[in-house]
Amino acid sequence: MATYTLEQLAKFIDHTNLKADATHEDMVKLCDEANRYQFKMVAINSGQSNRCSQLLSGTGVDIGAAIGFPLGQTSIASKVFETEEAIQSGATEIDYMINITELKAKNYAFMEEEMAQIVAVCRKHNICSKVIFENCYLTKEEIIKMSEIAKKVKPDFIKTSTGFGTGGATFEDVQLMKQTAGDEIKVKAAGGIRDVDTFLKMIASGAERIGTSSGILIIEELKSNFAKQGITEIDI
Repeated sequence: MATYTLEQLAKFIDHTNLKADATHEDMVKLCDEANRYQFKMVAINSGQSNRCSQLLSGTGVDIGAAIGFPLGQTSIASKVFETEEAIQSGATEIDYMINITELKAKNYAFMEEEMAQIVAVCRKHNICSKVIFENCYLTKEEIIKMSEIAKKVKPDFIKTSTGFGTGGATFEDVQLMKQTAGDEIKVKAAGGIRDVDTFLKMIASGAERIGTSSGILIIEELKSNFAKQGITEIDI
């Protein structure tokens, strides 16, 4: 159990807009909200990296580009190129989607090479790397295998979901990923996290980052709860 202030809880949140029809105005709104609430990051499609980096310059909010998103069905070289381009455009964190087809084929050498190459680019630029599993399509054995590969390659985070699959984060998957990958690898929960109870339980389950488009609602409800109870911090 650990103790958190409201400001520390806000730093768990990757404030998200990955919609295909997101407008320039939507990006301005997203970045303004992330700055106002001091969320950890904005989660965006990689093509928005330059725009968001300009909007968030000097705010302390990171720019998280989604790579190979949301299907992961591109080559390793394509993902590496997209990662490099996003970083050059201002991205300060990378969330990439794995190639599930190769995982289902038990091509574990491919999965490790894909992860190693993208993580290497992130390390070169000293930025955070996150690997998206999309657990709704995976067996428990496949989740364990990817977590074991991550334990070897050592990205910063492994992540449950894109939010675009048939299901999002579950408490059980977060616990399984954390138990398998160990203390060196952090877990990001994403997909379907829309209320305070789910948010707090994901953290209690082992998530150290939360991807959500409902961050403002969550933090405002927490703020109200803190005020009603006359507290400034909470144990999770």
